[in-house]
Amino acid sequence: MPFLNKRFIKKVKRQVPWVEHIINNERTAGDLNVDSSAINVQTHEGSLCLVCRGSRMLCGKPRCPAILKLYSLLKTEKNVNSERMIGSSPPGVFIGHIGHPHVYAGPLVPPVLGDTSVYDAPEQWLGKTVDEIIGFRTNLIRAKFRVNVTKPFKNQNFVEKTLEITMAREPVETRVVFKKRPSGSLLLDGEVQPMGPSAVMRNMEIETAKFDAKIERAYGDGDLRAEEAVMELFKGGVPVSKIQRAFSVGAFGLKNQRRIVPTRWSITAVDSAISRELIDEQVKGKPLINEYRVYEFNYLGNRFLVLLTPSSWRYEWIEAWYPGTVWNPQSQNIAMGADWEGYHGRTTYASIGGCYYAVRLAAAEFLASIGRQAGVIAMREIYPSFIVPLGVWINRESIREAFKNEPCKFSSLKDALDHVRTRFAVSLDNWIQTSALLKDSLYQERLTKYLEK
Repeated sequence: MPFLNKRFIKKVKRQVPWVEHIINNERTAGDLNVDSSAINVQTHEGSLCLVCRGSRMLCGKPRCPAILKLYSLLKTEKNVNSERMIGSSPPGVFIGHIGHPHVYAGPLVPPVLGDTSVYDAPEQWLGKTVDEIIGFRTNLIRAKFRVNVTKPFKNQNFVEKTLEITMAREPVETRVVFKKRPSGSLLLDGEVQPMGPSAVMRNMEIETAKFDAKIERAYGDGDLRAEEAVMELFKGGVPVSKIQRAFSVGAFGLKNQRRIVPTRWSITAVDSAISRELIDEQVKGKPLINEYRVYEFNYLGNRFLVLLTPSSWRYEWIEAWYPGTVWNPQSQNIAMGADWEGYHGRTTYASIGGCYYAVRLAAAEFLASIGRQAGVIAMREIYPSFIVPLGVWINRESIREAFKNEPCKFSSLKDALDHVRTRFAVSLDNWIQTSALLKDSLYQERLTKYLEK
């Protein structure tokens, strides 16, 4: 595959500093390239939150009003009542992005000893209640230290211990001394999983970690590019969440190019890299499916539908947020947002955020597993009962689950859309109006019928 030329690297460096030296493949780097179009998504009135999702501060306020309102509904237990704590890290880590390249990083440690692995394993959460998931996450204390992501060796002691925790295959007993007792605030965000209180560390000690052999091997190979390491681990059955954690602490890539990557960006980068590789190498060129299929899964006040069409690869992700949901708190209208790509992929970051890449991974993974090619239109309807942002994992895992169910099959797009109409509360006209691919498919169908006469 071609690598970035100097001109392209300069462009990416100016717009997404974390891409340079981490993502070497031109197509993947282009996929994650942020420009002005990334915030110009067409949505209904009152849905700026749907574009921002609490992270871009597009409303101009220093803190997200939608998330602040949730603090009155959620109580974070103050399990740490001193400056000292001992617990078993799941293992888990968190790398912040505010102030990049100078960010806060460190392990996630609950004041609990034993098997805490489920606390930071999204692949195991499907079927859990919101209360259970929030319970896992609010128990995780963010023990943090300041680090320059481009020069992590300046805080080598904390970085090395955090890296050891990340590569562990099971929970790691961790002792932390904080500069002051962790605060009681809860981190809620549309991209990453919720997390509990945080505090700056004064000291950290860990027991000897038993490393995951596959991650340790990738870490030890200084000639293995980051994308190659990610794909090797994915093909080797390592959960995506573990790959994302290791990617974030700079465990992969050419030895002299490794960098710490903020968690929200590492999640998207790994989802993008894996899905792009699967699409290019295992989906394109395969036989098309020979009917229209609709897959469905419902979870935590969300309805997910995936429409597969008998066409070459193309993909679209559409969301419809009801009034009163977290990213549509003020408007009386349903807020809808979407983004898409054709056969040749994207050249800019998806305006709808990291969920676009999480769902794309699930779709590409499924098509690769059945050895077929198709157009993918994935849709999510979010009801008022879904009030807490849980991170993009819910989209990836729910779409994966949808593909495990038996699909409804149809011989025509009209029949498939008639079925979709019965499954959503939002009118079919609204889905078609928001969707680039549905409008294109309907237009192409009418043209074909005309030519056949």
